[in-house]
Amino acid sequence: MDTPTLLTHLQTHDRPLTLPRGGALHWDDAARHAAARAAAPGRYAVLGLAPGVVPWQRARVLLQILTASQAGLRDDDRAVLAAAAHRLAHAVPPGHVITALLALRRLRANHKHTTRAVLRFVLEHPDADVLIAARRAALADCFEHALGTATARGCARRVAAGDTGSDYLRRRLLRFLADPAAALPRVTALYTADAAPGVAAGLPAHPPRPLPPDPPGPFPGDLTLVLHETEADPAARHLAAALRTALGRTCPRLAVRSAPAPDGASDGVPDGGGVLVTVEPGGDGTVVHCRPRTGPDDDAEGRALTRTAELPGLAVWIAAHAPAGPDWLHDALRDRLAPPARPAGTRTDAAAGRPFVN
Repeated sequence: MDTPTLLTHLQTHDRPLTLPRGGALHWDDAARHAAARAAAPGRYAVLGLAPGVVPWQRARVLLQILTASQAGLRDDDRAVLAAAAHRLAHAVPPGHVITALLALRRLRANHKHTTRAVLRFVLEHPDADVLIAARRAALADCFEHALGTATARGCARRVAAGDTGSDYLRRRLLRFLADPAAALPRVTALYTADAAPGVAAGLPAHPPRPLPPDPPGPFPGDLTLVLHETEADPAARHLAAALRTALGRTCPRLAVRSAPAPDGASDGVPDGGGVLVTVEPGGDGTVVHCRPRTGPDDDAEGRALTRTAELPGLAVWIAAHAPAGPDWLHDALRDRLAPPARPAGTRTDAAAGRPFVN
């Protein structure tokens, strides 16, 4: 898996998944995601958690994790995929996640790990009551796809009648859940109009547990930042200084030097605004160039930086181009990832002592 190239795509390709009524899922980069997941399942999954990845790309990573079979994977890879899916489901705007879960039905994807992830989102999400009030029909569809329509409705009838722990429920529903006491009333709510009076019907715009924007840990390699300075654009100078600070936090072994601005860069304020960042990996160290951006046409050469909010993702993107960068990024993201709570009675992974080795 080409980590720098894939990370660039995840941070910049901000197009929605679309699921027209009665039509096919529109997923313009499905082949890219499928290839990356097949090449390195655990590495692909945690890359979706990197700083700067746009929300619709996080939703795509979640969809790919839940669509693909886990047959033949090692227990440690399964643990990474489960933990990443659980984290993404809480770190992506709920509307994006619901689109991804509805897409599973169109794709006819229903594996055991898919069932568990869907049920835990629908019934155990921190905002589950609000989500059901806002999108009850859609979440009921997700619930029925996860279990099968007949089984889902059979479980709902038993829960509505007061069943909380029969053998039928344990085998078909409860074994997938971490908090049945909270989940079971929501099963009834999925099939009851206006089941939660007083709950706002609007869908939350933001996820309940956003991912931290800061880099996941100090990068141990060497970077050299070359600042091509100009006096013409104070905003560009401010962004260059902010990049220097952000890279210094990510890479303690950062060297900085100045160089003249390229020809033409000092002729007035750049048309495109901001700065352009390019990376030159090399055997003697990785060199990062930061120069005033002359316009959108030069963006193909590197990454444009126009807002300080982009800095955490850009710093990680830069480090990922260094020879040791991909391994550092994957290991740091994996170490930050906490496993989801296990439903009672499920088996532990054989590699539970170190569940996230990839």
